[in-house]
Amino acid sequence: MQIDILYPHLNKHYTLEKFVVGPSNKFAQSAAMAVAEAPGKTKFNPLLIYGGVGLGKTHLLQSIGNYVANIDSQRVVTYISSEEFYISFIESIKDGNTKKFTTRFRESDVLLMDDIQFFAGKESTQEEFFHIFNTLYQNGKQIVLTSDLPPSSLKGLQDRLISRFQSGLSVDIQPPDLETRVAILEKKAEEGNLSLPNEILYYIAENISSNIRELEGAVRRLLAFASIHKSDITLDLAKDALKDNIKTVKSKISIDAIIEKTADFYKVPVNNIREKNKRKEVAFCRQVAMYISKNVTNHSLKSIGLNFGGRDHSTVIHAIQLVEKLMNADKSVAQDVEYIISILNK
Repeated sequence: MQIDILYPHLNKHYTLEKFVVGPSNKFAQSAAMAVAEAPGKTKFNPLLIYGGVGLGKTHLLQSIGNYVANIDSQRVVTYISSEEFYISFIESIKDGNTKKFTTRFRESDVLLMDDIQFFAGKESTQEEFFHIFNTLYQNGKQIVLTSDLPPSSLKGLQDRLISRFQSGLSVDIQPPDLETRVAILEKKAEEGNLSLPNEILYYIAENISSNIRELEGAVRRLLAFASIHKSDITLDLAKDALKDNIKTVKSKISIDAIIEKTADFYKVPVNNIREKNKRKEVAFCRQVAMYISKNVTNHSLKSIGLNFGGRDHSTVIHAIQLVEKLMNADKSVAQDVEYIISILNK
């Protein structure tokens, strides 16, 4: 039976071709491509993509749906957020048509659900989704989910649901590095028929590092500002146009630069800082870099954590407190930290 694609409809602008790939998201993009090309036939079922806000999870999720729908229009592609699912499920109970509601999901060939963490604490909704999940999985249908956290860290969800999520493949998306941010800006500028000099691209990329959504917003604001003022886009104009977007940054020092200089000082490979590497020397270097990030930028604790491999704010707080304690107890530690900051300020 053919079923209408559920609201909200897929955004046709979200395609795999438009997704800018970098070290922070390459694995997730590769998994999404594999699933899109052979839904239900890979070992990536379910596929769960997790990461912070504005990093491209929804883009990848909807890209899979658009790819499948374009290749085979007979496949039933269902995209919905978990919040919309919850609201619609409550409405179906009130109207007495839960069977009709769930049928639309059970007969999908590809189910795409955004922000699965929203189900936390909603027992009846979790129960219904569990049965839908099982039906689709047993029938070889593809399930793709997004979340702000990995399955093991999701709270308020039934253990059996967590177990189902962990049975497939979970991939994370990290905040983009400087080069990827520049590439994203170039891509967005091209889509707006805008040519931006490298100095402007790097100015934006170095000052906006938390997520892709903010980068896209910066390009849109720059376009509007130049149009309103009927002016060429110069670095001075960009600074004026984006002063509200980047007002949270104390200086031009980026977290990428902090990580690089701190790693260099302590002779630790830069890539180890963002990885789940618990070696003592790596952990200490990471903690110092977090401390410096808090003290020389106005990034929030959450933003700092995201830039350090998606760590939560409590990890950042612990790092800051530890480094402060060590600096007070050992003058050499304080001198080292001050030296790194002086290098960054040059």
